[in-house]
Amino acid sequence: MTIRRRLLSAAALFPFALLLGANAPRQDDTPTQGTAVNSSTDAGQGGAGQPVDATANVSTDAGTPESLATASAAVLGGASPDGGLASLAAEPGLVPPVPVPSRESAPPIAKLQPLSRTADLLARAKLEGERLVVKEKNGHKQVLTIDPLLQTQLTNIMRDYGTPYAAAVVLEPSTGRVLALAEHSAAQPEMRGLPVRAVFPAASIFKIVTGSALLEAGVPPTVEECFHGGKRRLSEKHLEDTERDGACMSLALAMGKSANVIFAKLTNKHLSVDALRRMAARFRFNREINFPIPMDVSLAAIPEEPFGLANTGAGFGDVYLSPLHGALMASVAANNGRWVDPVLVEPEAGPLLPPEGEPVITPEEAKDLTAMMEETVTHGTARGVFRERAFRVDGAVGKTGTLADRNPFRDYSWFVGFAPKDNPRIAVAAVIVNDPKWRIRGAWLGREALRLGLLRVPPPVEMTAPASAAGKH
Repeated sequence: MTIRRRLLSAAALFPFALLLGANAPRQDDTPTQGTAVNSSTDAGQGGAGQPVDATANVSTDAGTPESLATASAAVLGGASPDGGLASLAAEPGLVPPVPVPSRESAPPIAKLQPLSRTADLLARAKLEGERLVVKEKNGHKQVLTIDPLLQTQLTNIMRDYGTPYAAAVVLEPSTGRVLALAEHSAAQPEMRGLPVRAVFPAASIFKIVTGSALLEAGVPPTVEECFHGGKRRLSEKHLEDTERDGACMSLALAMGKSANVIFAKLTNKHLSVDALRRMAARFRFNREINFPIPMDVSLAAIPEEPFGLANTGAGFGDVYLSPLHGALMASVAANNGRWVDPVLVEPEAGPLLPPEGEPVITPEEAKDLTAMMEETVTHGTARGVFRERAFRVDGAVGKTGTLADRNPFRDYSWFVGFAPKDNPRIAVAAVIVNDPKWRIRGAWLGREALRLGLLRVPPPVEMTAPASAAGKH
């Protein structure tokens, strides 16, 4: 490396050293496991520009199977603990480990607390050369997978736009290596840990789970469903086929446009409560995800009552998600249907190799899911953001999600996705919680995470034999 390149590299990384100090937590509270709630619509994802008008954190031990069944009874329609819930609780993820709060009456973000300094490895990390290193009391050093420059770039974007609450995650899907866990909160400047907190309603991001369950049930992406209304909210009448159904849409396009009524009708026609619960569990809802920084469990309440089931399948249920978990969900399609756990610490011996992973859906279903998610950026809710000149991301796929709390007003907007479609190098998740007047939303931040992340993870160099070697054996 030349002296000029060393100086440029040092200059680029210097702001990150300042960020580490500025973002260090001011509290030493023990980290609590967060829960969250959902009800979703995708009203389109705004980009950067002029301000636009848009008018319980639960900490509980999992306990015994009996206590899990009792806690889950209210969530699953008031069923008796001796009615089979204990056996369900014995299978990971089929029932929530704690009662799921209602977003309308007890939004978990209202009780959000910063991570403790002990749990927050990023706050304790120091820049050594071009790597972040955590030095333990015994002298042992842990080299983090975080890319300091990418982390700084994403943090600065959120800070410059004054996001009330925002987080962006970038990771390498094949290995699970986490490259960025960026965050900023203008509303609570001392806040730390947003990327691992499941206090954000999953909204239409849950359509990834529903879509996967429909594919597994044999529903092809090309199947068409006709509908009327249901854009903002659903009623039982929307589930019926009537003469008023004047518009039709394929499952693939419904994913791209986040058509709630299509997903509700298809859920009602093709999915059992057991099928949706099991798919959610495979995507790691209601289950712990192993990570050096304690991650909240992303809770999902999937009711047995038919309309409640359809409502949840459309993204209107009580379902919560952390940004890191969102990026891992997108990685399933990128990894041919396999789940790969996240990695934050570089291995001490040898390079980090792609693990085998755990099957969530088949490779064929993953291919179909990817094509459905591509509709989001080509014809759907993120089309405008991904068509901005000089900011396009070739081969991007993803899913948006939006909804709002009423009192007080909070506008949640999501994007999860990966790129490029055929040979994925990075997966991302971005979430922003805005006030009535906002400047950027989740899809815009997600696109920037993809664009900047791809610059930091160049495509592999293809090795070709020299021309002189042609014909030689």
